[in-house]
Amino acid sequence: MKLIALIFGLGLERIATQVLHLRELRWFDPYFDFGLDSLRGANIWLVYPGSILLVLLPLIPVAWASRALLQTGVAWDLPYLLFAVLVLFFCLGPRDLAAEVEEYCQALADSDADKAERVLTDLCEVEHSGAKDVIAVEEAIFVQATHRFFGVVFWFIVLGPVGAWLFRVSDLLRRRATTIGVSDPERVTPALSAIEAVIGALAWLPARLAVLGYALSGNFDEAVNCWRQYELKSDLPFHHSNDQVVACVGKAAMGGTAADISDPSVAARRAMQLVFRTLFISVTVIAVMTLFGWAV
Repeated sequence: MKLIALIFGLGLERIATQVLHLRELRWFDPYFDFGLDSLRGANIWLVYPGSILLVLLPLIPVAWASRALLQTGVAWDLPYLLFAVLVLFFCLGPRDLAAEVEEYCQALADSDADKAERVLTDLCEVEHSGAKDVIAVEEAIFVQATHRFFGVVFWFIVLGPVGAWLFRVSDLLRRRATTIGVSDPERVTPALSAIEAVIGALAWLPARLAVLGYALSGNFDEAVNCWRQYELKSDLPFHHSNDQVVACVGKAAMGGTAADISDPSVAARRAMQLVFRTLFISVTVIAVMTLFGWAV
């Protein structure tokens, strides 16, 4: 059931381009703002439970709907399947990563440096100057792939629609807190560390599985060597190392010639191709696990 929902959800993500803007879920911002304001100035021992509660509350309707739809008695649990596909579709994102990469490449082809910088800033989630920063665009693609694809897919397989929604709400909260922190750091300072710890813990295993996928679908030796060296040298807390390790290993797995590495458009497209190959491997592994009864 989860495999079928996953395939339909990923397929819908590729064809339903006219409604992708709905996945940004801006109507959640007032809820996040209220929660962040409530945590402002709170004792550090209350910030972490408060941040977790802020993530868990939106899960209640999805959990209730999932349970109710599973008990309808309709053949093949069709209502639940349709609900799972819908939830997964809204959790993949919030934007289409492939479309953003293509928009960036097209802006470079049109010599539109301002547009390329804007798209790169969106990908990096921080203000970015320099439209042709090859390293930045490669790293951003691999980091965003974890947040938009692999984290959602992993938790969907583990917990169904509730798991996918858990990861998406956590990531949306992180994005909102980061955005507010740019203009008003004091407003989110107590909560931001807790929120990053929550999403970091949720993304830790998906990030490592994505790294393994990059190695299998790219330059295996370079990727594994990079991964080993990173783990030996990194002194970051476990939940803060996700972005760095996927960026490091993803770039190593790409390999390529000096010309490929120096051209930002070529590098961006090759990074996106590696992400898609890894996603294909992930779905294939899930399919095999389903056949053997290890995933449902």
